[in-house]
Amino acid sequence: MQTAEWMLRLGGLHCLGFALFHLAFWRLFGWKHELAKLSAANRAIMQILNLRLVYVFLGMGALSLAFTRELLDTRLGHVVLAFMAVFWLGRTIEQFVFLRINDWRVHLLTALFVLGAVLYAVPLWLGFSLYISR
Repeated sequence: MQTAEWMLRLGGLHCLGFALFHLAFWRLFGWKHELAKLSAANRAIMQILNLRLVYVFLGMGALSLAFTRELLDTRLGHVVLAFMAVFWLGRTIEQFVFLRINDWRVHLLTALFVLGAVLYAVPLWLGFSLYISR
């Protein structure tokens, strides 16, 4: 199996891991009590956005694992890979803008966001290079 395929499959596992992480938000962050402090609308928005992220992560994880070659070999696949690389890059930047907490767990998350960008950008670059050379 080629490097691009391995990285893309690892990207799929990375996304699935973040889906599980987001499903744990209620317990990890005490959302039952913490979200109760918000208005009904903001409480609903937080939970809806979180569940939609879980959906995106599950979908991208499944695509990365089940359609690896298609993502590497087609123009549509390249667009999807670019979308996810930019998603993770944007999430990394947002970490510095919105979550200015000097804590090892925050730094670990930042590293995982950078990893996500790399796991999708490198296969995109390698797949695109192969696509162009044909």
